[in-house]
Amino acid sequence: MPFSDRVRLSLMMFLNYVIWGAWYVTISTYLTATLKFSGVEAGAVFGTTALACMISPFFVGLIADRFFATERVLGVLHIIGAVLLYYVTKVTTFLPVYAIMFAYCLFYFPTISLTNSLALQQIKNPGRDFPLIRVFGTLGWIVIGVIVGTMGIEATSQPFLLAAGASVVMAIFSLFLPHTPPAAKGQPVNVRAILGLDALVMMKQRSFLVFIIASVLACMPLTFYFSFTNTFLNEVHVQNAAGKMTLGQASEVIMMLAMPFVLRRVTVKGILMMGLLAWTVRYALLAHGDAGSGMWMFYIAILLHGVCYDFFFMTGQLYTDQEAPQRLRSAAQGLITFMTYGVGMFVGSYISGGAVDYFTTASGYHNWRGFWISSSTASFVILLMIAIFFRSSNRIKTN
Repeated sequence: MPFSDRVRLSLMMFLNYVIWGAWYVTISTYLTATLKFSGVEAGAVFGTTALACMISPFFVGLIADRFFATERVLGVLHIIGAVLLYYVTKVTTFLPVYAIMFAYCLFYFPTISLTNSLALQQIKNPGRDFPLIRVFGTLGWIVIGVIVGTMGIEATSQPFLLAAGASVVMAIFSLFLPHTPPAAKGQPVNVRAILGLDALVMMKQRSFLVFIIASVLACMPLTFYFSFTNTFLNEVHVQNAAGKMTLGQASEVIMMLAMPFVLRRVTVKGILMMGLLAWTVRYALLAHGDAGSGMWMFYIAILLHGVCYDFFFMTGQLYTDQEAPQRLRSAAQGLITFMTYGVGMFVGSYISGGAVDYFTTASGYHNWRGFWISSSTASFVILLMIAIFFRSSNRIKTN
């Protein structure tokens, strides 16, 4: 791959995750602490990300696969997203916030699968090269997290403005990405294609079906972490919580750099199980830690993020790309986005919001230990599911 292409793809990932990381970690803190939304309302707004993932990726994947170059689609999505991010800072009640965030997510979240697809189509050896490009997305998340934490704006609407500015930059930069023409240009368009049902043929493979089901289930406890960890850490008086949470992305960088080594030596099943074990341990540590003598538990829980995310979700992206026919690679990335960030996190956002309210007393006290133990238990059950039912012994190809 030409060095200039590698640089452009890396910067693409960096900017795309700066936009997401700017508001994603702190949105529940802003909604509950500043706008005084209930746990269910905050969970519902958080769930717009998942609902959007169930609606838009297949349609955008269809457009990118058949009609327009991927980089042009990215540019249009991000300029519209910038406008919506600006307007969400102008509303303060549930319905307007929900409506604008839902509209925004319809335009942003397809970019996750499209940037993955664009990068994977440009590189010759995904198992070796993709982690080294995708790691720049994590670096972008770290940079914006440190900025938000240092500025002390976690409970304000300013992170949305930072994301809007980054979206404008990304929209312009998309015009300079490697040209990625539609792979299925000229193929007939039918209802099956529009609904993304072509990619569902992959579900006939038993191991892939088990992987999809486990991915959906794993996103439910995952939502507990993304939705309410920042709120939890602020409530138990951890200083600069957003900044400390970027340590998780720092560990993700290390694990991404190690992924080619791991992929050569461990089966897909083994990697997925290690990821789920890390989730189980992480939640248990959050349940028993505190901002004083137990702060080390919080640090370990945050630092486990690299294993949690890379060993399950990035491995899943590579596994999906490897199993997909060439003509369905964009649709396959849309499928995994739909099932994980869509179905799994949509259900998980309501469960996590309901769990916060369930573990809250009439006086407003949060039983965070019960909240985290419930998600730790759920992660362990999913680990057992992979151990028993996922039969593939394949490895991700790295050469």
